[in-house]
Amino acid sequence: MAAIKKLKPTTPGQRHRIAPTFGDITTSTPEKSLLTFVGKSGGRDNTGKRSMRYIGGGHKKMYRLIDFKRDKDGVPAKVATVEYDPNRSARIALLHYLDGEKRYIICPSGLKVGQKVLSGKGISPDLGNALFLGEIPLGTFIHNVELKPGKGGALARSAGGYAQLVGRDEKYASIKLPSGEIRLVLTTCRATVGTVSNPDHINVTLGKAGRSRWLGRNPRVRAVVMNPVDHPMGGGEGRASGGHPRSRKGLYTKGLKTRKPNKYSDSLIISKKK
Repeated sequence: MAAIKKLKPTTPGQRHRIAPTFGDITTSTPEKSLLTFVGKSGGRDNTGKRSMRYIGGGHKKMYRLIDFKRDKDGVPAKVATVEYDPNRSARIALLHYLDGEKRYIICPSGLKVGQKVLSGKGISPDLGNALFLGEIPLGTFIHNVELKPGKGGALARSAGGYAQLVGRDEKYASIKLPSGEIRLVLTTCRATVGTVSNPDHINVTLGKAGRSRWLGRNPRVRAVVMNPVDHPMGGGEGRASGGHPRSRKGLYTKGLKTRKPNKYSDSLIISKKK
């Protein structure tokens, strides 16, 4: 089943739209006990001043509490539903544990309703199972990878994303990340086997500006059309902008590396991202 569809151009907004089919979703009603309210900032900080541009509006949404830690060891869980989550690009799966607890997890690609998943030490590296990096076979595709033991997954969580376990010694495992970077992560960190669901998210085209507004994104204005008070690249006569491409703070952009030269994690990075 195709995960995206091309719509007939019955309106101008649908002419170029490529939409998701939602064929993998099994219910439209979320688990009420795992919902919480999340407000909108409109891009404003605690003083009410705008600190992030191009944020505002958007549809109201509830936040789904996701179990990124996968620390319920040794208790089998059955996949009850696969659901849409408005807060992320990936699908989420509702797990019903044998002891009655319910939790949401990032849904791996290929996980079906009724399948069993486990987490903990000494379990098989099957799809959806959460293991320590020290126990996962080399070459396995993984996602929701922890950077600090017990903190919860931080890497490879968006739609279609995955990392690959490429090497290991007693203390560290070598992980190839979605960016192409290869870095060391402690073998006591956890990861989930498989790739993240909804890989066709990258092929979706919104088709019209209004759909972008529904997602809470305001129009992004080019720097060269601003006034000098708003941006270093603003001003000039007519279309003349002049100078080098810069950020709002006057730093060179378009390729300038902004990573700190002596960052604490430099020693853990084997090869930089491409």
